[in-house]
Amino acid sequence: METKSPKGVNRREFLKKAAVASAAAATVSAARPGYVAGSDMLKIGLIGCGGRGRGAVANVLRAAEVVGIPAQVVALADVLGRGQEAARSLMGGKSKAVREGINVKPDMIFDGLDGYKKLLATDVNYVMLAAYPAFRPEHFEAAVEAKKQIFTEKPVAVDPVGIRRFMKAAKRSEELGLSVVAGTQRRHQAVYVNTIKQIHDGLIGDIIAGCVYWQGSPVINARERDPKWGDLEWQLRAWYAHLWVSGDNIVEQHVHNLDIANWVLKAHPIRAFGNGGRAWKRRDAFLGNIWDNFSIDYEYPKGVHVFSMSRHFSDLPSKIDELFLGTKGQSNAHDKGDGGLQWEEPYVQEHVHLIQSIIGKRPKINEAMQVAESTFTAILGRESAYQGKPLEWDALLNSDLSYVPKEISWEAKIPVAPVPHPGAPNWWKVPMECL
Repeated sequence: METKSPKGVNRREFLKKAAVASAAAATVSAARPGYVAGSDMLKIGLIGCGGRGRGAVANVLRAAEVVGIPAQVVALADVLGRGQEAARSLMGGKSKAVREGINVKPDMIFDGLDGYKKLLATDVNYVMLAAYPAFRPEHFEAAVEAKKQIFTEKPVAVDPVGIRRFMKAAKRSEELGLSVVAGTQRRHQAVYVNTIKQIHDGLIGDIIAGCVYWQGSPVINARERDPKWGDLEWQLRAWYAHLWVSGDNIVEQHVHNLDIANWVLKAHPIRAFGNGGRAWKRRDAFLGNIWDNFSIDYEYPKGVHVFSMSRHFSDLPSKIDELFLGTKGQSNAHDKGDGGLQWEEPYVQEHVHLIQSIIGKRPKINEAMQVAESTFTAILGRESAYQGKPLEWDALLNSDLSYVPKEISWEAKIPVAPVPHPGAPNWWKVPMECL
């Protein structure tokens, strides 16, 4: 498909200029002699050995192959003690590249709540954070202080207190010159990168409104509680269903589409006014205390409004997409093709870019603050819906609202807070009062 720049330059000229600009930018970061701390190999440590973490292992090993550098996964850490299981699964998988890329000795598997600290004390130089969202601020902060290069999954917190902690560590990571890439993989998807560049160059004129959608099916983990599990283990095993662990569906998944809105508009919203509820989910314990639908009106600078819809209903059509309206047209932010970039699929390409940043083959990348703002965009909308009133970005960001239990231990009593209900005065204080 023929792609034109907003100024009428034909596709061939546009790509030629883009290639020249890219080559010039690449000289900004000179190649370094060792990848990290004098090592000529990526020594990868995975924190969080669930499905996403194991998927990230395959992604990063493929990325290292694309870039052409040696890489091995040498350490694993998991709160629920799934490290050995993950090692066996990865070494026995169908992918030869993954099997050959796993070199985890028994003493490099760290289980339990403090396993991440033990992993970060090793000589790993490429850390992947894929544990539960509630733990992300703590894990990221520790990885930054350990001066590791970092891939962090999204979202990066579940409440304002956690976001502020993550943002503080994000600034520290910038000061230390660390490379950080987040799991908002559309930022590394060729069709989005090419189209949004053209939007920024004026393709559809000035943005006047937008819509973003995550309409999907429920995510259900553990359905039954083993009598041996304490409150913490049960809520972690059924993690998506519990607000304090996952942040609710708008934060855990819809953050992807909200990240696109922030990217297109080069800003975060200044306020939000939302609605939502729990219409499909029953009261079964395994369905926890999160909602299943949100509708949010986000107001961005210059009076631009973006309407957000996220939903978890079973057996209904899905819609996961974006749409932006401008003074000269409209775009779904990925309708202009890949621009000839010919990248790997985005789950791999995000690691390609991170590795290239680390070894000096592209300018430094640090997406920490960017993903923090996108995560908080979701939190802002969620809280507006929960509380049933408009909320300002700055006011909520500086609030003391926290859902994470004060004591996290296997023995702790962690009652499940009531399902959020804006009709109950000050209901959102309940989680703090209960813990």
